[in-house]
Amino acid sequence: MSEENKNQEYSADNIQVLEGLEAVRKRPAMYIGDIGLKGLHHLVYEVVDNSIDEALAGHCSHIDCFINENNSITVTDNGRGIPTGMHEKEGRSALEVVMTVLHAGGKFDKGSYKVSGGLHGVGVSCVNALSSDLRVEVHRDGKMYEQEYKIGTPQYDVREIGTTDITGTKVTFLPDATIFEDTIYHFDILVARLRELAFLNKGIHLSITDKRRKDAEGEFVKEEFYSEGGLKEFVSFLDETRDSILEDVIYIDGEKDGVPVEVAMVYNTSYTENVHSYVNNINTHEGGTHLSGFRRGLTRTLKKYADGSGLLKKVKFEISGDDFREGLTAVISVKVMEPQFEGQTKTKLGNKEVTSAVSQSVSDMLTFYLEENPEQAKRIVQKVILAATARNAATKAREMVQRKSVLTGSGLPGKLSDCSEKDPAKCEIFLVEGDSAGGTAKQGRDRHFQAIMPLRGKILNVEKAMQHKVFENEEIKNMFKALGVSIGTIDDERELNIEKLRYHKVVIMTDADIDGSHIATLLLTFFFRFLKPLIEQGFVYIATPPLYLLKRGKDHRYCWEESQRDAMIMEMKGGKDVNVIIQRYKGLGEMNASQLWDTTLNPEYRTLKQVTIDNGAEADRVFSMLMGDEVPPRRTFIEANAKYANIDA
Repeated sequence: MSEENKNQEYSADNIQVLEGLEAVRKRPAMYIGDIGLKGLHHLVYEVVDNSIDEALAGHCSHIDCFINENNSITVTDNGRGIPTGMHEKEGRSALEVVMTVLHAGGKFDKGSYKVSGGLHGVGVSCVNALSSDLRVEVHRDGKMYEQEYKIGTPQYDVREIGTTDITGTKVTFLPDATIFEDTIYHFDILVARLRELAFLNKGIHLSITDKRRKDAEGEFVKEEFYSEGGLKEFVSFLDETRDSILEDVIYIDGEKDGVPVEVAMVYNTSYTENVHSYVNNINTHEGGTHLSGFRRGLTRTLKKYADGSGLLKKVKFEISGDDFREGLTAVISVKVMEPQFEGQTKTKLGNKEVTSAVSQSVSDMLTFYLEENPEQAKRIVQKVILAATARNAATKAREMVQRKSVLTGSGLPGKLSDCSEKDPAKCEIFLVEGDSAGGTAKQGRDRHFQAIMPLRGKILNVEKAMQHKVFENEEIKNMFKALGVSIGTIDDERELNIEKLRYHKVVIMTDADIDGSHIATLLLTFFFRFLKPLIEQGFVYIATPPLYLLKRGKDHRYCWEESQRDAMIMEMKGGKDVNVIIQRYKGLGEMNASQLWDTTLNPEYRTLKQVTIDNGAEADRVFSMLMGDEVPPRRTFIEANAKYANIDA
């Protein structure tokens, strides 16, 4: 940040009011995305973003988060503290204005913050509106101030409560249980976001403490994050389970046409493109002009070098833009003073001027790198040629996937037991492990709207397979045909077309054991790498068949966890010394059709877990770790997260 911006006065006069707060509680999803787990955790991000804005302006170095015993959240920083003086236009404290008025804050005043994250400036007031209780404490000008709120309503005027020799803001809030479907915070989700913020904002200390549980030493579970290398370290972290073909990360950190651009990239031996883009710390998972600029600069520069090097002389087919990005892991971060986003939740950048700024920055950086590192440049071009060769083979294999079968006529796989309903919004398909379980599911389903697709054993691990091998795999071809989706357009050979998707619920249903978990992970890897829009649009689910059946006389009850089983046993015994028959389901095939319907298929009683992507970079890292070649990190992850004692590395 410039010295002029850093020294700019930040007072009550900098707080500008744009509109009121009324709509937030009526339509919370419009402001925070949803009222599920994603929206719940988004409240934390919005409060943290305010502190990050202070850090970007050069006034904050430490941000600490706490999950309290009652699942409330506390966020503290050592910034300047939210202004508490009287706001001239509003006739009340600027702190109260910030906390209770939508679109109120210093980020609308260019002198206070040059760039800002947050949700169009509505962040902290939205958090207040959606919290049953919130307390803010400000340390500023040698004094301490506080104000408390209930569902956004101040309980008293901002008041002075003491003196202090520090500056900063402390916000504690409890999400409103009448708004959110779930109010239990997940430590790992918050860890992933704070780690990401540390990489995106080098030099800032962030931490998160979980006061609900303690470690082996009796201390609260805590994670701390700090990065000197920024995106360079971020890319190394994302790619730690892959084999790099370069000796170091390619990196740029500069400014072009007034737009700060930071890019880090590396090539590995995988067959997937893993590019993550950010604007003002916001993960723009739909990309936008900054991503377009990156791809343009990358393709143009690499193609020019490859042509000039003579390495493409023997290649008999056209090299496409996709070929230059296979096996690429990259992070692009830009800071834009007035970002224009498509959509309320900021998933795609629209600023046209950013395209040329990023494109030119990448081109300049890459040109210098290729000239200075001829051996590394040769490896990149050889990787591109390999990708082009595989793509050429994959095109033919993909055409085979999408060609209608002469035998079935309809183009549907023979193993599919389809439903009679034709409206995709009402249709479900269950991808079932094995013919035995598939047979039971076929008998137990509702044929009107539920389709069953048995899968033979463990499908191909797409993380380690070249693209043409993926499209040649029989089980994967059958899934493409059954779902009615296709890959490849004239403009983009990797673009997924889901206009003819035949089911709006695609349910993965596997045995409740380690093999079943492995098969489910293989399927999720396939969906994440090749059918990602299905996950992003909420079409992918995981079935949850029970682990146990408890019987005592005519009393039959199902249990999904060991703790639930133990509690149910005590309840069914009723304090008497009697025996319970306990049946442990090792596989779906052990259940009869009516049991499978009652517990797993019947929409009235079943529980389906919807698959979502909360953090694309973290999801990419986990899939590459679970499905890659490196055993130690996978074993560590499984030991920390598996529900079963049998560890399969």
